[in-house]
Amino acid sequence: MSKVLMFLADGFEEIEGLTTVDILRRAGEDITTVSIEGGKVIKGAHNIKLYADDVIDEVDLASFDAVVLPGGMPGTTNLANNEKVVDTVKEYAKAGKLVAAICAAPFILGQAGVLDGKKASVYPGFEDKLTGATYVKNEVVKDKNIITAPGMGKALDFALEIVAYLQNADAAKKIREDVIG
Repeated sequence: MSKVLMFLADGFEEIEGLTTVDILRRAGEDITTVSIEGGKVIKGAHNIKLYADDVIDEVDLASFDAVVLPGGMPGTTNLANNEKVVDTVKEYAKAGKLVAAICAAPFILGQAGVLDGKKASVYPGFEDKLTGATYVKNEVVKDKNIITAPGMGKALDFALEIVAYLQNADAAKKIREDVIG
């Protein structure tokens, strides 16, 4: 079981965040939602409120094996403007830990300089923010330790790709069969 960190900011896309949390927990992964807002209450892009498991200033960011960034606006911008989030992305990528981002959030990876020479996807309109990457349209993309996806319509596939990375393809296939039928 891997320890997975998901940063949450006000304005995150609920489907992207919660689908990923749900699928990873079904797969037996230890995923912790971490608020960057100073308190545990987070308000999604569509005014859905939830409680994060922890807050950024009270968690050992180095103790995780992977980091996930959901998209949504202004959630992605809020994540991009947080120095601890950006530093974590850089450190994880450099260490070979999994860095996964969906929707607009892959632009944070481009700004952090972790996409050089890699393929990546992002929400339409943010392609030019994937600095150093080769853009792949409308697909979940895994390139070494980086997983990206274009948006909420790919949230299930994104989460399953994370499971496949952390465990194996058979584990992801089993979860897919369990949730789709």
